[in-house]
Formats: sequence, structure tokens, C-alpha cells
Amino acid sequence: MPFDAILLLAFGGPENMDEVRPFLANVLRGRPVPPQRLEAVVAHYALFNGRSPLKAITLRQADALHMALADDGLDLPVYVGMRNWHPYIHASLKRMAADGVGRALGVIMSAQYSEAGWQRYQHDVAAARERLGSRAPSVTYLPGWHDHPLFIDALSDLTQRAFAPIPQDWRPTTPLVFTAHSVPSVLPSTARYVAQIETGARLVAGRLGHAAWRVAYQSRSGDPRTPWLEPDIGVVVRQLAAEGARECVVCPIGFVCDHMEVVYDLDTEARQIAEGLGLSMHRASTVNAHPTFIRMLAALVRQEWERA
Repeated sequence: MPFDAILLLAFGGPENMDEVRPFLANVLRGRPVPPQRLEAVVAHYALFNGRSPLKAITLRQADALHMALADDGLDLPVYVGMRNWHPYIHASLKRMAADGVGRALGVIMSAQYSEAGWQRYQHDVAAARERLGSRAPSVTYLPGWHDHPLFIDALSDLTQRAFAPIPQDWRPTTPLVFTAHSVPSVLPSTARYVAQIETGARLVAGRLGHAAWRVAYQSRSGDPRTPWLEPDIGVVVRQLAAEGARECVVCPIGFVCDHMEVVYDLDTEARQIAEGLGLSMHRASTVNAHPTFIRMLAALVRQEWERA
């Protein structure tokens, strides 16, 4: 048996205001984030009573993947490990060891490769395994899938739905903006990250036959003196309004589930900018537990099972 469990690896998120500051302390540990930025993020969480939708959605993704695998004849348990909040990666690995898991396939819930999106998860898994010692399950990783046809299918479906409220005659020229989390532009992995974002955006736009598209970045943090990927979504929204756009569609291609960077940075902040300029912004859903996305994950797990 090549592996006897699946471990979904995700960012984590608080579920009430009491958890927000400890969660953010985990996220920001070792990073020079100005105090005013921290307080601003706390205020963002307060708008949602401190609850990020990330944990609940990731657990739904895990359940859906387990069922899809079982339907395909692979009855493997699917665990969830979070980098920054419960269930922490080390706690999930400990539970897996207690359940008798010896070999796990890790699925990093980030479509595009970046230092923050891939390397840190692998580092944290390695640290957790070292902490557990000889009892720790081994972990190999599912390869990347930023351009997998089923991922593109799911994104295309969700983006097409976001165009539905727009008058049909306007749709061909309505700007489509793909967003991803900004990262420092000097990191060695950034060029690969940008290329994968742009490849996915081009594939989705091509699938939809939509020529009016561009890429923007969002949710930057850290030292304001450090160059990060641009343009920011707020800047792009203002540009679109200045160009005379009346509607726009935003597809958060860099996120696989709704969380604070989506429900605040896009649905609240970017939308307020747009509406203040007379621009109607329509946001495509992230893939969440979209059946096609889950089918893709199951197909990739099956592929790794047969390859081993």
C-alpha cells in the first residue's frame, strides 16, 4: 500500500474573536508587520464576529474528497492539518499516528507554488514529524495542479456564473480580473508563482472565450518598504472605473476556499471602492467543495496511488 491516509494542509483560521489575536500571533511570528496593520486586521475579523470560513470549508473539502475516493474504491481516511490554528499539523500527525497511519499523502491546498504556499507547509510537516519522532507517519506530497483541466473547468464554471447578472450585450467587454495573494517580489519562488497565476488565468479566460482580462494582487502585508507583487486590486478597480467600465468580474484564482482575504479584502474593501466609483463588482466563488474540484483531487490521489 503506497499510503494509508490523506492529509489536507491548509492555512487555518479563527472561529471567534477570542481566537483572533492568538491566531494572528501565529501568522505573524517573525514578520515585521506594523502594529497599525495588525489592529486593522483585527477590525476586519470583528466585522465577521471573528469567524473565518476557512476551517469549515476545508473540513467539507476533506469529507467530499473522502467520499469521492471511496466511490472510486480507495477508502482512505482524510485528515486536516492547519499551519496557524486548530487542528494544527502536529496535532493531526499525532492523531494519525495513534490511528495507525504509517504513510500519508500530503495535499497542500494551494494551487500555485510559492514559498508561503508550499515550502512553509513542508517545513512545518517536517518539524512536526521530528517532534513526534519514530511514531510519525511519513508524508509525501501531491504534485502541483495549477493548470489541471478539472481545476480550470471548476474555475470556468464559477466565473461564468459571476457573469450572469451582467446584461448579455455588456459581457464580452466586461473586465475580468483574476486575483491572487501578493508576495514579496524578491523571493526566489515568485517568478514561478506569477507564471502559474498567469497560466491559470489565461486558461480560464480562454475556456470562456473572454479577451478582456488581467491579473491583480491583493492582501499584501509586511514591511511597506519591501516590494510586493502589483498591481493591487484596489488600484485596478480604480483604473477600470477611470476607463469607463460599469461592471467587472473578479475571480480569486489564487485561493481554493473563502477566507478573510476573500470575504473582507474582496467582498468588503474592493467592493466598497468599486461601488464608490459607480462600478458594479461581481465576485466568482472560490472552488471550495465544487464537485469538479473534488473530482480533480480524487483523480490526482488515484494517479499517485497507481504510480507508487
